[in-house]
Amino acid sequence: MMGRIALEYYVLDVFSNTSYKGNPLSVVFTDGNLDLEVYQNIAKEFGYSETSFVYYSKVQKALNVRSFTPIGFEIDGAGHNLLGAVCGALLKKIPIFDEQDENNRFVIMKNAPIRVTASFDSVTQYPIVQMHQKQAIIKHQVPTYKIAIALGLKIEDLEVNMLVPTVVQTEVSHVMVPIRNSQLLNGCTPDNKLLIEISKEHQFEGFYCFTITDEDQDNIVEARFFNPIIGIEEDAATGTAAGPLIGFLTKNKYTQPNKEYKILQGVKLNQSSIIEVMSRQSDILVGGSSAITMRGELYI
Repeated sequence: MMGRIALEYYVLDVFSNTSYKGNPLSVVFTDGNLDLEVYQNIAKEFGYSETSFVYYSKVQKALNVRSFTPIGFEIDGAGHNLLGAVCGALLKKIPIFDEQDENNRFVIMKNAPIRVTASFDSVTQYPIVQMHQKQAIIKHQVPTYKIAIALGLKIEDLEVNMLVPTVVQTEVSHVMVPIRNSQLLNGCTPDNKLLIEISKEHQFEGFYCFTITDEDQDNIVEARFFNPIIGIEEDAATGTAAGPLIGFLTKNKYTQPNKEYKILQGVKLNQSSIIEVMSRQSDILVGGSSAITMRGELYI
Protein backbone atom coordinates (compact mmCIF):
# COMPACT_ATOMS: atom_id res chain seq x y z
CA MET A 1 0.00 0.00 0.00
CA MET A 2 2.54 2.57 -1.20
CA GLY A 3 2.21 6.08 0.17
CA ARG A 4 -0.69 5.21 2.46
CA ILE A 5 -0.56 5.12 6.24
CA ALA A 6 -1.38 1.76 7.85
CA LEU A 7 -3.06 1.79 11.28
CA GLU A 8 -3.43 -1.31 13.43
CA TYR A 9 -6.84 -2.12 14.86
CA TYR A 10 -8.44 -4.66 17.17
CA VAL A 11 -12.07 -5.69 17.24
CA LEU A 12 -12.96 -6.39 20.86
CA ASP A 13 -16.09 -7.89 22.32
CA VAL A 14 -16.72 -5.65 25.31
CA PHE A 15 -18.45 -6.58 28.59
CA SER A 16 -17.65 -10.21 27.79
CA ASN A 17 -14.72 -12.56 28.26
CA THR A 18 -15.62 -14.70 25.25
CA SER A 19 -15.55 -13.77 21.58
CA TYR A 20 -18.77 -13.16 19.60
CA LYS A 21 -20.70 -12.13 22.71
CA GLY A 22 -20.75 -8.71 24.38
CA ASN A 23 -20.71 -5.46 22.43
CA PRO A 24 -18.30 -5.39 19.47
CA LEU A 25 -16.03 -2.35 19.28
CA SER A 26 -13.25 -1.52 16.85
CA VAL A 27 -10.25 0.11 18.53
CA VAL A 28 -7.90 1.87 16.10
CA PHE A 29 -4.36 2.71 17.28
CA THR A 30 -3.09 6.06 15.95
CA ASP A 31 0.00 8.23 16.52
CA GLY A 32 -2.07 11.31 17.40
CA ASN A 33 -5.22 13.10 16.29
CA LEU A 34 -6.60 12.48 12.79
CA ASP A 35 -8.81 14.72 10.66
CA LEU A 36 -12.46 14.61 11.66
CA GLU A 37 -13.48 13.21 8.28
CA VAL A 38 -11.00 10.32 8.64
CA TYR A 39 -12.47 9.33 12.02
CA GLN A 40 -15.96 9.48 10.55
CA ASN A 41 -15.09 7.46 7.44
CA ILE A 42 -13.44 4.69 9.44
CA ALA A 43 -16.34 4.50 11.94
CA LYS A 44 -18.79 4.28 9.03
CA GLU A 45 -16.71 1.55 7.36
CA PHE A 46 -16.65 -0.62 10.49
CA GLY A 47 -20.36 -0.03 11.10
CA TYR A 48 -20.30 -1.00 14.79
CA SER A 49 -22.32 1.14 17.18
CA GLU A 50 -19.03 2.90 18.05
CA THR A 51 -15.40 2.94 16.93
CA SER A 52 -12.70 4.23 19.32
CA PHE A 53 -9.38 5.80 18.32
CA VAL A 54 -6.54 5.75 20.82
CA TYR A 55 -2.97 6.94 21.27
CA TYR A 56 -0.72 7.48 24.26
CA SER A 57 -0.08 11.17 24.87
CA LYS A 58 3.29 11.91 26.49
CA VAL A 59 2.11 15.50 27.12
CA GLN A 60 -1.03 14.40 29.02
CA LYS A 61 0.73 11.29 30.41
CA ALA A 62 -2.43 9.36 29.56
CA LEU A 63 -4.24 7.32 26.94
CA ASN A 64 -6.22 9.63 24.68
CA VAL A 65 -9.57 8.26 23.41
CA ARG A 66 -12.07 9.57 20.85
CA SER A 67 -15.16 7.62 19.77
CA PHE A 68 -17.53 7.95 16.81
CA THR A 69 -20.81 6.34 15.72
CA PRO A 70 -21.35 5.18 12.08
CA ILE A 71 -23.26 8.42 11.32
CA GLY A 72 -20.23 10.49 12.36
CA PHE A 73 -21.44 11.58 15.80
CA GLU A 74 -18.61 11.97 18.34
CA ILE A 75 -19.59 10.69 21.75
CA ASP A 76 -18.20 11.15 25.22
CA GLY A 77 -18.93 9.43 28.51
CA ALA A 78 -17.60 6.25 30.07
CA GLY A 79 -19.31 3.46 28.14
CA HIS A 80 -18.25 0.34 26.24
CA ASN A 81 -16.35 2.66 23.87
CA LEU A 82 -13.99 3.66 26.71
CA LEU A 83 -13.84 0.30 28.46
CA GLY A 84 -12.91 -1.45 25.20
CA ALA A 85 -10.34 1.23 24.32
CA VAL A 86 -8.57 0.78 27.67
CA CYS A 87 -8.71 -3.04 27.40
CA GLY A 88 -7.31 -2.82 23.85
CA ALA A 89 -4.40 -0.64 24.98
CA LEU A 90 -3.64 -2.99 27.90
CA LEU A 91 -3.82 -6.09 25.66
CA LYS A 92 -1.43 -4.35 23.25
CA LYS A 93 0.82 -3.73 26.29
CA ILE A 94 0.90 0.06 25.89
CA PRO A 95 2.21 1.41 29.25
CA ILE A 96 -0.76 3.74 29.75
CA PHE A 97 -0.46 4.01 33.55
CA ASP A 98 3.34 4.06 33.97
CA GLU A 99 3.58 7.84 34.34
CA GLN A 100 0.56 8.13 36.66
CA ASP A 101 0.05 7.95 40.40
CA GLU A 102 -1.15 4.47 41.35
CA ASN A 103 -4.15 5.92 43.23
CA ASN A 104 -5.21 8.23 40.42
CA ARG A 105 -5.22 6.37 37.14
CA PHE A 106 -7.12 8.02 34.34
CA VAL A 107 -7.62 8.24 30.58
CA ILE A 108 -8.56 11.29 28.52
CA MET A 109 -11.89 10.97 26.73
CA LYS A 110 -12.65 13.82 24.33
CA ASN A 111 -10.42 16.16 26.42
CA ALA A 112 -11.92 15.18 29.81
CA PRO A 113 -10.07 12.95 32.29
CA ILE A 114 -12.02 9.86 33.41
CA ARG A 115 -10.74 7.76 36.30
CA VAL A 116 -10.29 4.04 35.72
CA THR A 117 -9.10 1.06 37.75
CA ALA A 118 -7.58 -1.90 35.94
CA SER A 119 -6.48 -5.43 36.85
CA PHE A 120 -6.02 -8.75 35.03
CA ASP A 121 -8.19 -11.83 35.53
CA SER A 122 -5.98 -14.54 37.04
CA VAL A 123 -7.56 -17.29 34.91
CA THR A 124 -8.26 -15.73 31.49
CA GLN A 125 -5.53 -13.05 31.69
CA TYR A 126 -8.05 -10.61 30.18
CA PRO A 127 -8.02 -7.09 31.59
CA ILE A 128 -10.85 -6.11 33.94
CA VAL A 129 -11.48 -2.37 33.82
CA GLN A 130 -13.71 -0.30 36.06
CA MET A 131 -14.69 3.20 34.97
CA HIS A 132 -15.43 5.76 37.68
CA GLN A 133 -18.55 7.66 36.58
CA LYS A 134 -19.94 10.68 38.40
CA GLN A 135 -22.63 10.14 41.03
CA ALA A 136 -26.08 9.79 39.42
CA ILE A 137 -28.26 12.87 39.01
CA ILE A 138 -31.95 11.92 39.07
CA LYS A 139 -33.70 14.34 36.72
CA HIS A 140 -37.30 14.54 35.47
CA GLN A 141 -39.89 11.88 34.78
CA VAL A 142 -41.15 11.17 31.26
CA PRO A 143 -44.87 10.36 30.78
CA THR A 144 -45.30 6.58 30.84
CA TYR A 145 -47.95 6.56 28.09
CA LYS A 146 -45.60 8.24 25.57
CA ILE A 147 -42.86 5.67 26.07
CA ALA A 148 -45.35 2.78 26.13
CA ILE A 149 -46.73 3.82 22.71
CA ALA A 150 -43.21 4.23 21.27
CA LEU A 151 -42.23 0.74 22.48
CA GLY A 152 -45.47 -0.88 21.34
CA LEU A 153 -46.46 -1.72 24.93
CA LYS A 154 -49.40 -0.95 27.23
CA ILE A 155 -49.11 1.59 30.06
CA GLU A 156 -49.54 -1.17 32.66
CA ASP A 157 -46.54 -3.03 31.16
CA LEU A 158 -44.37 -0.14 32.40
CA GLU A 159 -45.86 0.16 35.88
CA VAL A 160 -43.38 -1.58 38.16
CA ASN A 161 -44.22 -1.04 41.85
CA MET A 162 -43.14 2.56 42.49
CA LEU A 163 -40.73 2.94 39.57
CA VAL A 164 -41.65 5.18 36.62
CA PRO A 165 -39.66 6.27 33.53
CA THR A 166 -37.08 8.77 34.79
CA VAL A 167 -34.19 10.62 33.14
CA VAL A 168 -30.92 9.93 35.00
CA GLN A 169 -27.39 11.13 34.24
CA THR A 170 -23.86 10.16 35.27
CA GLU A 171 -22.02 11.05 32.06
CA VAL A 172 -24.90 11.16 29.57
CA SER A 173 -28.65 11.59 30.22
CA HIS A 174 -30.76 8.52 29.42
CA VAL A 175 -34.28 7.56 30.45
CA MET A 176 -34.62 4.52 32.72
CA VAL A 177 -37.72 2.56 31.65
CA PRO A 178 -39.00 -0.14 34.06
CA ILE A 179 -40.76 -3.02 32.29
CA ARG A 180 -42.85 -5.62 34.09
CA ASN A 181 -41.05 -8.80 32.94
CA SER A 182 -38.42 -10.26 30.64
CA GLN A 183 -40.99 -11.48 28.11
CA LEU A 184 -42.36 -7.96 27.55
CA LEU A 185 -38.82 -6.52 27.54
CA ASN A 186 -37.63 -8.87 24.79
CA GLY A 187 -40.92 -8.78 22.89
CA CYS A 188 -41.23 -5.01 22.43
CA THR A 189 -40.48 -3.44 19.03
CA PRO A 190 -39.68 0.27 19.26
CA ASP A 191 -40.78 2.94 16.80
CA ASN A 192 -37.53 4.85 16.22
CA LYS A 193 -39.27 7.98 14.91
CA LEU A 194 -41.34 8.26 18.11
CA LEU A 195 -38.30 7.52 20.29
CA ILE A 196 -36.37 10.36 18.65
CA GLU A 197 -39.29 12.75 19.15
CA ILE A 198 -39.48 11.85 22.89
CA SER A 199 -35.68 12.21 23.27
CA LYS A 200 -35.76 15.70 21.78
CA GLU A 201 -38.81 16.84 23.73
CA HIS A 202 -37.57 15.61 27.12
CA GLN A 203 -33.84 16.29 26.53
CA PHE A 204 -32.06 12.98 26.89
CA GLU A 205 -30.38 10.48 24.57
CA GLY A 206 -31.26 6.81 24.93
CA PHE A 207 -33.88 4.49 26.42
CA TYR A 208 -32.59 1.94 28.95
CA CYS A 209 -35.44 -0.54 29.28
CA PHE A 210 -34.98 -2.92 32.18
CA THR A 211 -36.74 -5.60 34.18
CA ILE A 212 -35.82 -6.65 37.70
CA THR A 213 -34.95 -10.36 37.68
CA ASP A 214 -35.74 -13.13 40.16
CA GLU A 215 -33.58 -13.23 43.24
CA ASP A 216 -31.95 -16.55 42.34
CA GLN A 217 -30.35 -15.09 39.18
CA ASP A 218 -26.77 -13.88 39.00
CA ASN A 219 -27.82 -10.55 37.49
CA ILE A 220 -30.08 -8.09 39.31
CA VAL A 221 -31.65 -6.76 36.09
CA GLU A 222 -31.91 -7.56 32.40
CA ALA A 223 -31.86 -4.59 30.02
CA ARG A 224 -32.16 -3.43 26.42
CA PHE A 225 -30.94 -0.08 25.11
CA PHE A 226 -32.25 2.00 22.19
CA ASN A 227 -30.59 5.24 21.10
CA PRO A 228 -31.80 6.12 17.59
CA ILE A 229 -31.10 9.86 18.05
CA ILE A 230 -27.36 9.13 17.60
CA GLY A 231 -27.86 6.30 15.10
CA ILE A 232 -27.89 3.26 17.45
CA GLU A 233 -31.02 1.17 16.93
CA GLU A 234 -30.11 -1.30 19.68
CA ASP A 235 -26.93 -1.68 21.70
CA ALA A 236 -25.65 -4.93 23.25
CA ALA A 237 -23.97 -3.32 26.28
CA THR A 238 -24.19 0.30 27.39
CA GLY A 239 -21.91 1.55 30.17
CA THR A 240 -23.27 5.12 30.05
CA ALA A 241 -26.75 3.74 30.84
CA ALA A 242 -25.71 1.05 33.35
CA GLY A 243 -24.23 3.70 35.68
CA PRO A 244 -27.41 5.80 35.80
CA LEU A 245 -29.49 2.64 36.31
CA ILE A 246 -27.60 1.47 39.42
CA GLY A 247 -27.81 5.05 40.75
CA PHE A 248 -31.57 5.09 40.11
CA LEU A 249 -32.14 1.66 41.71
CA THR A 250 -30.02 2.55 44.75
CA LYS A 251 -31.91 5.83 45.23
CA ASN A 252 -35.17 3.86 45.12
CA LYS A 253 -33.83 1.26 47.62
CA TYR A 254 -33.91 -1.64 45.14
CA THR A 255 -30.16 -2.05 45.52
CA GLN A 256 -27.68 -1.20 48.25
CA PRO A 257 -24.75 1.20 48.07
CA ASN A 258 -21.18 -0.21 48.02
CA LYS A 259 -22.33 -3.58 46.73
CA GLU A 260 -21.51 -4.95 43.28
CA TYR A 261 -24.37 -5.99 41.02
CA LYS A 262 -24.51 -7.41 37.50
CA ILE A 263 -26.64 -6.16 34.61
CA LEU A 264 -27.40 -8.57 31.76
CA GLN A 265 -27.87 -6.88 28.36
CA GLY A 266 -27.84 -7.91 24.70
CA VAL A 267 -29.82 -11.19 25.04
CA LYS A 268 -32.23 -10.28 22.23
CA LEU A 269 -29.26 -9.55 19.92
CA ASN A 270 -27.65 -12.89 20.87
CA GLN A 271 -24.73 -10.88 22.29
CA SER A 272 -25.15 -11.47 26.01
CA SER A 273 -23.13 -8.92 27.97
CA ILE A 274 -22.43 -8.67 31.69
CA ILE A 275 -21.89 -5.18 33.10
CA GLU A 276 -20.64 -4.93 36.70
CA VAL A 277 -21.92 -1.88 38.58
CA MET A 278 -21.65 -0.37 42.05
CA SER A 279 -23.06 2.85 43.47
CA ARG A 280 -20.75 4.54 46.00
CA GLN A 281 -20.78 7.76 48.01
CA SER A 282 -18.79 9.85 45.53
CA ASP A 283 -18.95 7.90 42.26
CA ILE A 284 -20.41 4.95 40.37
CA LEU A 285 -18.26 2.08 39.15
CA VAL A 286 -19.08 0.48 35.79
CA GLY A 287 -16.82 -2.33 34.69
CA GLY A 288 -16.20 -5.56 32.90
CA SER A 289 -13.87 -7.42 30.62
CA SER A 290 -13.14 -7.52 26.85
CA ALA A 291 -11.93 -10.24 24.49
CA ILE A 292 -9.99 -9.65 21.23
CA THR A 293 -11.94 -11.20 18.38
CA MET A 294 -10.07 -9.76 15.37
CA ARG A 295 -6.99 -7.73 14.58
CA GLY A 296 -5.71 -6.20 11.40
CA GLU A 297 -4.65 -3.00 9.70
CA LEU A 298 -6.51 -0.32 7.82
CA TYR A 299 -5.18 2.28 5.38
CA ILE A 300 -5.69 6.02 5.22
